Amino acid sequence: MKTPSLLLSLIVIPLATFAQTTQSTPPYLDSSLPIDQRVNDLVSRLTLEEKVSQMQDVAAAIPRLNIPAYNWWNEGLHGVARAGIATVFPQAIGLAATWDSNLIHSVADVISTEARAKYNDAILHNNTGRYYGLTFWSPNINIFRDPRWGRGQETYGEDPFLTARLGVAFVTGLQGEDPHYLKAVSTPKHYAVHSGPETLRHRFNVPVSLHDLYDTYTPAFRATITEGHADSVMCLQLHPRRTRLRQSAPLRSPPQQMGF
Repeated sequence: MKTPSLLLSLIVIPLATFAQTTQSTPPYLDSSLPIDQRVNDLVSRLTLEEKVSQMQDVAAAIPRLNIPAYNWWNEGLHGVARAGIATVFPQAIGLAATWDSNLIHSVADVISTEARAKYNDAILHNNTGRYYGLTFWSPNINIFRDPRWGRGQETYGEDPFLTARLGVAFVTGLQGEDPHYLKAVSTPKHYAVHSGPETLRHRFNVPVSLHDLYDTYTPAFRATITEGHADSVMCLQLHPRRTRLRQSAPLRSPPQQMGF
């Protein structure tokens, strides 16, 4: 996976001026070593409390290991959001109306280019706040078939096939083509059957049939993960089939089949 490469770059790049390979340099700072070895070395040095501090959107700095603070929350459905001036593209539902996957790929590429520029400037100014990181909670590939939901403008509409094709285009455009490093992290959301009503999202059940689950609500996730190689996925906040996500056998089995 390429996510560890991105995360280590967040830690190591600011240290490049002094983290040269010597006998005293810890393995996680040695860029000549395999990424898995560096990640394992870094994780092994964390205390339990430090590990817990990294398991939320506001990840605390760990000075003794030269790990800077990091905020995982960023948005980029149709442009880098809430981080100053950026190119604003049409809402996702408008982009979907073009039926043009190549265009969506180009849009996402522009978003990640601007995101990189904003991130680099933020690091120079010691800004590790929300909306300046490289982990984007986009695209929204939920299926939109009822305008009462309230977030339909974030999606690519009602069709699972079109949503899958545009989702893959967005993910690959945002994450880039480098074989070793991610330009940014794309996070398809919300897995799965997250289609409203928004105000009740934390407490209501979704009586979806197995046919609809597999034929309507999960194909776009399969595509963005297996074809687009999305490096992150956001879960839903609802109760699909009267169960929590982690308790839901129907929602656990598709990811296993997808290979993640």
